[in-house]
Amino acid sequence: MKDLFGKAILDYQTHNNPENIITSTSISEEDEMEVGYLFRSFGEMPTIEQKALQLTKGRTLDVGCGAGSHSLYLQNERNIDVHSIDISRNAIEACSLRGLRNVQAIDVLDLDNEKYDTILLLMNGTGVFETLDKTTRYLQKLKSLLNPNGQILIDSSDIIYMFDEDEDGGKWIPSDTYYGELTFNLRYKNEIEAPFPWLYMDYNTLQNAALANGLECQLLLEGDHFDYLAQLSI
Repeated sequence: MKDLFGKAILDYQTHNNPENIITSTSISEEDEMEVGYLFRSFGEMPTIEQKALQLTKGRTLDVGCGAGSHSLYLQNERNIDVHSIDISRNAIEACSLRGLRNVQAIDVLDLDNEKYDTILLLMNGTGVFETLDKTTRYLQKLKSLLNPNGQILIDSSDIIYMFDEDEDGGKWIPSDTYYGELTFNLRYKNEIEAPFPWLYMDYNTLQNAALANGLECQLLLEGDHFDYLAQLSI
């Protein structure tokens, strides 16, 4: 991958003429995202993200930290020991430049010999799982990284609303795959990233997956647009 998302983050941090990120998915047209949105303060974050950060406790792992805004709040405002990881080396460089002390460019599946009290997966945290059939692998890995009485705080959305309805109110959804499995396309400064999988999970599907992997699942908060925050624990 060209790491264009991370390049946009690093361009914004270093004032290197950042431009909007152009995204589209297998079920939606192109949309523009301002890179500055990723650098928002706590007060500018959605309620679900604020709630997750307020519930964070102990040694914390921020998975897919992006520009590091969640981690910075935890480190600077709550004095929490936070380990921020992302597969994007450009994003991790930007996080370091922003003052995060414990950052690492690594896939969470490759993280070993670590234990945490809180694991954060925010901004559609289930996207990291890629597809529904990979969810067990990720949940087992996250479970192995938890301390006793630890918690996983994760958000996602039920995107059923994006599919057309028939006259009886039923939804036209794919029959061969889970409807939350999307392919993402990304363009930045006229460069095109290779398409990549991204998973949105409705709460019931997440709950069933959690229970199947020996994790308790609790719905903590529902947002205004089919989004939610959940807590997983052993």
